[in-house]
Amino acid sequence: MEIVSSKPSGLRARKRQETLERIAETGLKLFSRNGYEATTLDAIAEAAGISRRTFFYYFKSKEEILLDWQMRGFSASLHKAILAQPSDKVPVDAVRDAMLTLSAGFRTQEFISIDRVLRSSETLRVRKQATYGLHEQALYATLVERWPSPDRSTPLRLLAMASLGAMRLAIEDWIQVGGDQPLDSFLHAAFDGLAAEFCQPLR
Repeated sequence: MEIVSSKPSGLRARKRQETLERIAETGLKLFSRNGYEATTLDAIAEAAGISRRTFFYYFKSKEEILLDWQMRGFSASLHKAILAQPSDKVPVDAVRDAMLTLSAGFRTQEFISIDRVLRSSETLRVRKQATYGLHEQALYATLVERWPSPDRSTPLRLLAMASLGAMRLAIEDWIQVGGDQPLDSFLHAAFDGLAAEFCQPLR
């Protein structure tokens, strides 16, 4: 009985995930094409082939679609990439190289298009900033897991803050040139600048 009941459960979970992804992808396409404010919940539901009621089963608002896009697997992927780094790497190099690994999977035009939507209203800009805070907390937790010494807690928190800041600046510079150059070159430059500044003697 247990084996039989687990199969439908797995199938239902897979179908729920597929539906969630279809709604999210549909919403993102409509936001990019028509603008965030002009895209209604009903339009998203109709284009995704679902009812309005079904939409609210997966998302509380259309704003949550953008939040889902921002959060989708990033922290989990970064966590995995950092833990996969060689044990002899110092933390800042491990974070940089993990971010470089993830940057290779960025879909340039989609990223730039959705980032433009996120900048289109004050509410979305605030939510975007809040999401970076969540990423920072997740990164700090990963660093503490990898380097658990209590004496390193404060330096690792500073590293999480600085690394996310470097990544944000790298992405902003990358978007300004339309994504025509590899993102990894901007990440390298941001982390090189970070390292150079932190190594400067105090005056």
